Amino acid sequence: MPVSTSSNGVPQWQRRTTRAQWLQYLAWLAGVSLFLLCWKVISDNTMWVFVEDAGRQGSDLISRMMPPRWEYASELWKPMWDTLNIATLGTALGIMIAFPVAFLAARNTTPHPLVRSLALTIIVSSRSINSLIWAMLLVTILGPGVLAGIIAIALRSIGFVGKLLYEAIEEIHPTPVEAISATGASRLQVMNYGVLPQIMPAFAGISVYRWDINIRESTVLGLVGAGGIGLQLNASINSLAWNQVSVIFALIFATVLVSEWVSARVRHAII
Repeated sequence: MPVSTSSNGVPQWQRRTTRAQWLQYLAWLAGVSLFLLCWKVISDNTMWVFVEDAGRQGSDLISRMMPPRWEYASELWKPMWDTLNIATLGTALGIMIAFPVAFLAARNTTPHPLVRSLALTIIVSSRSINSLIWAMLLVTILGPGVLAGIIAIALRSIGFVGKLLYEAIEEIHPTPVEAISATGASRLQVMNYGVLPQIMPAFAGISVYRWDINIRESTVLGLVGAGGIGLQLNASINSLAWNQVSVIFALIFATVLVSEWVSARVRHAII
């Protein structure tokens, strides 16, 4: 195989073998074929007549949203307060459940492999279902309202917080744990003095980050009847009151900006 080397014998360039060259051609052929297949599937399931008209429809929709009906904002403070409560209480409930689940799921703190498998199943189950789907199921069971939204946010948060937290627990430095265990400390004391101090900054950061995400997710739960400002959004869309929809969008955007700022400040103060 032709190889170009530098003056000190270090290889700088070498020609591909015939086998490597053919494998590269086959990889490109497979990639292009996959792209064309995906494009064919997408194209067959797309009504292009609507896509061709999308620009005109979009500009028409924006023109109906302008100017926003700002006086409608006075009716949105209560739904927005409900949205913040859904996000905050749902996050708190999810964290309370995820905290012990993470310890049961981590290899270095779980009491038994079977318990770890059960804890991982809970985490995966929570992460595999979107909060909007949880909300749809809970509205069917509990009826429409804020409670369904809070529980939906909590169920979704368990998987997120639990996964990141148990990974943080597994990555702790073992020396403090071994030192405390060598003194004859109980399992609970080892957790309290050897594990918790190492994971608390990560736990605080994960919790604030999840609350920030939940603020955004809770704004749409009302679309399926789970309370919050999504109810007003759904009602305005159904009644074609687009100048009210633009006010709701502006309020959601401002709320998300404030939550981002609060989240960044808290993380900066803790970590």
